[in-house]
Amino acid sequence: MFLILSLCFIAVYEVCSCIIPLGTMIRLFKVKEKQRELAESANGKPPVKKQSAGELRLQKGSSQITFLNVQTDTSLLGPDISELNLPKTCTFSFPNGKDELMTFEVTIRPDEGYYLSGTFVFSFQISPIYPHEAPKVKCKTKVYHPNIDLDGNVCLNILREDWKPVLNINTIIYGLYHLFTEPNHEDPLNHDAAAVLRDNPKMFESNARRAMAGGYVGQTFFPRCI
Repeated sequence: MFLILSLCFIAVYEVCSCIIPLGTMIRLFKVKEKQRELAESANGKPPVKKQSAGELRLQKGSSQITFLNVQTDTSLLGPDISELNLPKTCTFSFPNGKDELMTFEVTIRPDEGYYLSGTFVFSFQISPIYPHEAPKVKCKTKVYHPNIDLDGNVCLNILREDWKPVLNINTIIYGLYHLFTEPNHEDPLNHDAAAVLRDNPKMFESNARRAMAGGYVGQTFFPRCI
């Protein structure tokens, strides 16, 4: 009996002696990572940049591209971009190069409605935790629009409270295109434009055309975008 108890005590001691506190494990991991980076630097290799969840989603998947009007080499793009199926009125570009997948631009040229033949550029900034957070989207083109303010902020429900991880970039682009074909005066950022659209659509159309042609609407000057 004494022998059995002794053996059990020794076994428990050995197991307990192998348990490392979590804080110690984290410190050891960080030290190991630092040592690896120093070793790579000594060998002339740049440290490997860790990818965020958003980057992994954009890079994951096929290199088969099915969408139209892409202005870059897309061999590294993942499903959220490679599955885009955009109309001919939209183009897609990476101004900082194909390695900067988290930042890109979309150009929309409406072929109907108040903004017919205008050219409107939107910047996209993808969050590291995408798709759990919506991309940051701004309009780089100054536009007279009830749902886009003069600083380029965009009022689109799927970029705010209605965003869900199942949505994607394709959904956002179609939403932006819809803003130009059917601007909404009920949920405005530019309240003056919204009031004119609501009360006098003909005047709104005249103001929108004047702004796109390059000129003043009230006290505000709009550069030409047509």
